[in-house]
Amino acid sequence: MTIDYLLFTPSPDRRIFTIKQPVGVVAAITPWNFPISMITRKVAPALAAGCTVVLKPASQTPLCALALAFLAKEAGFPAGVFNVITSSGAAEVGKVMTEHPLVQKFSFTGSTAVGKQLMQQCASTIKKVSLELGGNAPLIVFDDASVQLAVKGALASKYRNAGQTCVCANRILVQQGIYEPFMEEYRKAVATLQVGEGTQDGVQIGPLIDEDAVLKAERLLNDAVEKGASITVGGKPHEAGKLFVQPAVVEGCTAAMALSSEEIFGPVSAIYKFSTEEEAVKISNDTEYGLAAYFFTKDISRAFRVAEKLDYGIVGINEGIVSHAEAPFGGMKQSGIGREGSKYGIEEYLEIKYVCLGGMV
Repeated sequence: MTIDYLLFTPSPDRRIFTIKQPVGVVAAITPWNFPISMITRKVAPALAAGCTVVLKPASQTPLCALALAFLAKEAGFPAGVFNVITSSGAAEVGKVMTEHPLVQKFSFTGSTAVGKQLMQQCASTIKKVSLELGGNAPLIVFDDASVQLAVKGALASKYRNAGQTCVCANRILVQQGIYEPFMEEYRKAVATLQVGEGTQDGVQIGPLIDEDAVLKAERLLNDAVEKGASITVGGKPHEAGKLFVQPAVVEGCTAAMALSSEEIFGPVSAIYKFSTEEEAVKISNDTEYGLAAYFFTKDISRAFRVAEKLDYGIVGINEGIVSHAEAPFGGMKQSGIGREGSKYGIEEYLEIKYVCLGGMV
């Protein structure tokens, strides 16, 4: 419990202060793509605030959650403080978590569509809610950017975890003056990425999570080509196995293509050409999502100006990897509610109580 004490009050016989207390039982649902960090982002601040936690990990990656629960027990956590429920019945477990009256706080990381449904269910008991949902991250390369730095940052952002993160660059916008030098280096870099099992030395791109993810990548590529785009690098099935896809570069993309509005979640770079800064900002903001955005420039005035204009909760400037435990992680618009990490993250698990103490004369 923390106390903020106000000595000077409207009446001399009163003292006013606030206290912050743990919200209570926390229920959390986490995704498969970072099966340990997604859990610790929620569980660590909840426990630090004094809450107990009931966690449902993704059905594709339950073992990491069970390993964390085992380690918590080994570390001396009392029974019932950190609880894990493994189940393939996500809808049924989610309904109980969101509607049970003893659960005071619900935290979810996943798709926007599912997040909306869970938020509606939480309304039945007016729970505190944190939602980290889908993204459609733009990555802008301005004419004055360093080509080397922009290529390095775009590769890191786009192909991390084979493109299977909510903050991956979904749309790469390249200003026409730098388009050819940037794309020449970017195509070369993508073509040399090593695909295979993560246990092998030198591998940079692993498998997609399941066959549905492969089919989605194929659908988005086919749709883009049918609507006038060109696949200039990769995009074919890889000999490493049925869950592996060659990293792809798709040029000539437009807003009419499905990969412009859908979260790609795979090793596919969608490339767009633009003329002016105003155009780049408009294209970037033309989405219901607002999780992460990136841009590359040497102009310090543009750095501040564009960062302020982008409607995103996270902005990376001249950097493709921006997540840090010390920084608040979360989105705007339909990318979510609340923040994880930093000093702001623990506030999600606390209630503020105002106390007025009279009779002090």
